[in-house]
Amino acid sequence: MTEQQAGARKRGRPTEVERAQRRDEVLDAAVRLFGAGGFQRVSLDDIASEAHVTKRTIYKYFGDRNDIFLAAVERLRQRTLTLTPDDHPSLIDLAASIVHGLHSDEAIALHRLMIAEAHRFPELADRFYRDGPESYIRAIATALPEVVADRAEHLFALLLGEPHRRRLLGLSAAPTYDQARAQASAVLKTIGALD
Repeated sequence: MTEQQAGARKRGRPTEVERAQRRDEVLDAAVRLFGAGGFQRVSLDDIASEAHVTKRTIYKYFGDRNDIFLAAVERLRQRTLTLTPDDHPSLIDLAASIVHGLHSDEAIALHRLMIAEAHRFPELADRFYRDGPESYIRAIATALPEVVADRAEHLFALLLGEPHRRRLLGLSAAPTYDQARAQASAVLKTIGALD
C-alpha cells in the first residue's frame, strides 16, 4: 500500500502535529487489534492497514510489535501522569488520575493483553511492569509524605482494587473522571490520607 493509497493525506513533509496524530492513530489501531486478536496474531501489515499507513511509516515511528506495545504503555503513562516532574500534584489529584487512566478502555486492553501474553513474552512483561505499574507506584511515593512513602505500592493496589478486577473481566464500564475521583477519595479516606 502506498502512502497515497493509505489515506487522504496531503503531499509533502508532515508537520510535527500531523506526525504526532499519525503516531497516535497507529497506536490506537494497534491497541484495538491487539485487544481483539491477541499479540501474536496481529501483524505489522494488519496494524498498517487498520491505521491507514504504510509499513514503512510504522518502522519509522516504532519498529516491531514489541516497540508499538511499549509505546502504547508509555503513551498511557504520559496521559495518566499529565503533570511534569517539577510539579507537585496533590495526592488526591494524582490518585484520581491514576484511577481514571488505569480503568480506561485503553489501559484495560493493554493489561488484558499482557496477562494473556506474559508467559510467551517475559521480557515484554517485565518492561510493561517497569514502564506501567512501577512508574505509577514511584509517582505515588513522590506525592506521599516521606514517613509513609514506602507504602506507595499498597496504596496503588487499593486504588485499583476490585473495580479494576471488574473492568478486566468486562463486568463494568470505565469510570468518568468524577467517579474515579470519588473512588480515589474513598481509598485515601480509608487509609487516613485525606480528611
